[in-house]
Amino acid sequence: MSLSRRQVYRRRRIAFFGVLAVALAFVAYLTSTGLAPVSSTAATLAEPPALTQAAALPAWPDQGAGAIGAVGFDGVLASSGEQGAVPIASITKMVTALVILESKPLTGDDPGPDIEFTDADVDIYYDAIAENGSVAPVVSGMVLSQREAFETMLIPSANNYSVSLAVWAFGSVDAYLAAAADFLAANGLTGTTVADTSGLSAQSMSSPADLVAIGKLVMADPVLASIVAMPTAEIPTVGTVTNTNKLLGVDGVEGIKTGTTDEAGACLLFAVDVPVGDSSVTLVGVVLGGDTHSELNESILGLVDSVEPGFRTVTLVEAGTPFGTYTTPWGQSGQAVAETSASTVVWSDTPITSTVDVTAVTLGEKGDSVGSLDVTVGSDTVTVPLVLDQTITDPGPFWRWTHPGEV
Repeated sequence: MSLSRRQVYRRRRIAFFGVLAVALAFVAYLTSTGLAPVSSTAATLAEPPALTQAAALPAWPDQGAGAIGAVGFDGVLASSGEQGAVPIASITKMVTALVILESKPLTGDDPGPDIEFTDADVDIYYDAIAENGSVAPVVSGMVLSQREAFETMLIPSANNYSVSLAVWAFGSVDAYLAAAADFLAANGLTGTTVADTSGLSAQSMSSPADLVAIGKLVMADPVLASIVAMPTAEIPTVGTVTNTNKLLGVDGVEGIKTGTTDEAGACLLFAVDVPVGDSSVTLVGVVLGGDTHSELNESILGLVDSVEPGFRTVTLVEAGTPFGTYTTPWGQSGQAVAETSASTVVWSDTPITSTVDVTAVTLGEKGDSVGSLDVTVGSDTVTVPLVLDQTITDPGPFWRWTHPGEV
């Protein structure tokens, strides 16, 4: 039976709109997939290399106690023997110098104010002789600059000049001792007590750790660092004064202060430049309670020789080192690489750990930031940016059309 015109028309309409619906659906599919954003790609991380070094083995003296540190490094790096407070003899004068300079600062080559010495200073001189302490001459009416008076106190370790300077700066020894107590507390030197200006008193005491910290303070002060490195000095009226530190200038030793009493034994607070690669580190150390200064000096030279290899320049990362790899579903790839190189000087077996933080990437230009590498060396952290080493471009509509499940 033939179809009526109405039936034919209806079927044609159904066919037309069916085809139209399919066409519209196809267009919608092409449009939605062709313009859809691609999903981000996470990186496959690379394990950072282990960088911790072998432990150094300092050759400590058989007698006494000691500790070493270094400028730019926190606290004590290594120690030996009893670490409590003990008499420190004339090393006490470094506290005297630091406290006076806090009240009466010197800078650069400035000689500072003139100091006129009086009969009272002559009496102090004779008192120091009576105590069998080390002295330097003084004449009533003579005038020295503050720097010259400091040189006379520190280079030949003149006890009488430590008293005269404390009285000049603070009015009395008692007022000085109060200022010294405040200074020690402010600098966290809880293991140190000063009972006099010179260290002749056995009650002037410190711990090896505190003495390392005091040595760092001395080396951080350009005036004191220059004075303790002087083999000799010409002082008006007084004459030539000679440094009591016989190690000065030997194998890079550049200070700091000797000390000798029956209670303290032979002591030396020392600083020495230790070569590390193309640079150097200022080692600060102390050895207390030696039998004689000649034996002490010999043992300190051996100690420094054993410590030197413990400092190493470690390359933390080289520019371009990959720490993550991106592989996109459409076949492109790129890496998260270190933007810059980084290195540091490390002591002994200081732990070195690395943490990588890399973000997922959708599209990106070469050089775009994609994360960071944090390298922790002891208590310090070095952060190096990570960047994309290749441009990751859009895959285009054809890939989208043929991979609808991945967009």
